[in-house]
Amino acid sequence: MFKKVLVANRGEIAVRVIRACRDLGIETVALYEMPDIGSLHVRLADSCVQLTSDLGYMDQAAILQIAKDAGVDAIHPGYGFLAEEASFIRACESAGIVFIGPPADVVATLKDKIGAQRQVREAGNATPIHSAHSFGRDQIDALRAEADSLGYPVIVKSCSGGRGRGTRLIRSPEQLEDVIHTSYAAARAVFGNDQLYLERAILPSRYVEVQILADQYGNIIHLGERDASIQRNSQKVIAETPAPYMTPDQRERLWHMAADIARMFGCSNACTIEFLMDANGDFFFTEIKARVQMEHPGTEMVSLVDIVREQIRIAASEPLSVRQDDVQLRGCAMQCRINAEDPWNHFMPSPGELRQFRLPGGPHVRVDTYVYNGCDVPVRYDPVFAKLTVWGENRDECLQRMRRALEDFIIEGIQTNLPLIQRIMDMTEFLSGEYNTESSRRSLMKSPAPAHDLRNLAVAAAVAYVSRNQSIGFSMPDRLLSGWHRDSRRLPG
Repeated sequence: MFKKVLVANRGEIAVRVIRACRDLGIETVALYEMPDIGSLHVRLADSCVQLTSDLGYMDQAAILQIAKDAGVDAIHPGYGFLAEEASFIRACESAGIVFIGPPADVVATLKDKIGAQRQVREAGNATPIHSAHSFGRDQIDALRAEADSLGYPVIVKSCSGGRGRGTRLIRSPEQLEDVIHTSYAAARAVFGNDQLYLERAILPSRYVEVQILADQYGNIIHLGERDASIQRNSQKVIAETPAPYMTPDQRERLWHMAADIARMFGCSNACTIEFLMDANGDFFFTEIKARVQMEHPGTEMVSLVDIVREQIRIAASEPLSVRQDDVQLRGCAMQCRINAEDPWNHFMPSPGELRQFRLPGGPHVRVDTYVYNGCDVPVRYDPVFAKLTVWGENRDECLQRMRRALEDFIIEGIQTNLPLIQRIMDMTEFLSGEYNTESSRRSLMKSPAPAHDLRNLAVAAAVAYVSRNQSIGFSMPDRLLSGWHRDSRRLPG
């Protein structure tokens, strides 16, 4: 087992990895930039090093040098940043440092999303109809011709990775140019690569993914599926496992398909196989995320398998601690991303100091976060500052627990997307489990507010009005200041 691990990330995933390492008795080294100096991952690690490069968490050379200087055995990349950079993985291998994740060749193969879909299709599995090659910023006319050929609506996607960056739905030719420019800019800013490709949209559809773990000895298991159809700007807002609308036969078919695809690519460590499910119940492979995903806590709660711990053990050349027959998927889990953004102001980022921060608690409630009272939520990074995950014996129990936990949050100092999530929880199609990717594309914040919200707002407005217009100040009667009432209650000496 490793003695020291560098966590090449920030935020809640850095906290998650550090805690997993501490559980295994492994020393940790954290990285931070100045906006993150007060972050919880900096406080929990055994040591920390400041990143001074303008590239920050994307500076491969600087991070590798820090790893060498610190004498670490391994680097855990979390998700995003360098998690799926084959060049960084190879640099780690050359330096004799273990990269906790899939090998470089697998990551490079999977990053070619068009090639990966082609390979899966040639193996007899369905994929969305997509462009045969990618397009650069100066190929708008060629991209327009390809969209006309595929037929609208189409999805434009970045060739370089997930997190929804660069992914947009184009419903008509009139939208194409504006959307493409936005996608190019997002892909360039996040991935440093603005190559895009197109897929014919499958509408309506459900977005489902299967969690895979595989070791170096040919052992591979799945930990069930997650639904992540509720999204905003192609980024997941709510995920749940199991998918509430799926039949047992569909579920078994999906699991076997995912495991076969993972074997075909030689996946190891933690990977997620992602699919779209159409209205007929057919599955279409879209891509593989060769890393741990933000939604892993829900899978951990239903499977009782510590995914990050397994990642570390596999990277240390240990076999999987469980086999498929040992995996028992029990109950239902649901996860919500809590973002620092203002739903009533075009989802503008809302960084700032958390003047008060109270977490929900109780049985089967888990919060992954890097913040605390008095901590700053920086403007520079992704707005996700907490993930709320709950578990229940069944979906009704899980849903009620999630609604209660959302109400238990106290967050003062910044705006959050909690009102949006609570609106989603009240949607008829979400309550029934019959939602799809179209459910969250309409403007939820413009829908009528629930009656209990209006009641609470009326009470708050009335209290505020009275307090601001109080003409008579409160006073204490003189007789209560004399102490006679206290003396009268004294027992005889």
